[in-house]
Amino acid sequence: MALDKVISLENANIGINDHIVLEQVNLSVEKGEFVYVIGRVGSGKTSLIKTINAELPLIEGRGVVSGFGLEDLKRKEVPMLRRNLGIVFQDFKLLNDRTIDSNLEFALKATGWKNKTEINDRIAEVLEKVDLGYKGYKMPHQLSGGEQQRVVIARALLNDPEIILADEPTGNLEPATSEDIMLILMEISKSGRAVMMATHNYNLIKHFPSRTLKCEDGRLHSANLSEADFDKLLQNA
Repeated sequence: MALDKVISLENANIGINDHIVLEQVNLSVEKGEFVYVIGRVGSGKTSLIKTINAELPLIEGRGVVSGFGLEDLKRKEVPMLRRNLGIVFQDFKLLNDRTIDSNLEFALKATGWKNKTEINDRIAEVLEKVDLGYKGYKMPHQLSGGEQQRVVIARALLNDPEIILADEPTGNLEPATSEDIMLILMEISKSGRAVMMATHNYNLIKHFPSRTLKCEDGRLHSANLSEADFDKLLQNA
């Protein structure tokens, strides 16, 4: 795999158990690239992300993510792979019984961080990147939905990953807040990290154009969307 290529799938069959939802997938994503993945519910967007994250095994074919081969990945290697990945969920998955600082501290300790000073410094650094440096003491329920999603992005950045995988990260947010989140994700991409984002929000793709892939009829296609295509997608969304 070339040094600047962080995701590579060749003739990959993707699905759950023996049920294939995407077949013969060929995909290459480079450092600093922003890639949208679109498609109807059940078309394979989330399964693709879960396979890259080693949450689902690769059914057939070859895959290399951040230097790790997916087809022969050992269980003990999965945590090492995931340290190179940052995951942004639609539903936040924050621990509601502890502060934002404590949420991030928990995530760092779970990935092997032990030095208290280094932990505190890293938490302050990532919260500053998402413009929440002054809210680490608050509980999740004291933050707006957009602020909680910023915390999720901060958590994804903790281990300085090569790749950010975002599964419908704006799905529960208002349009103006969604645009704020997109600005952060685009900035992350410009910093040299690859960002792959599954979304149904075609307005965002229209306002923040980038390489777009479409899951359709069991295949992954490049999607060069015209103005009319966007209008049709928005009508059917």
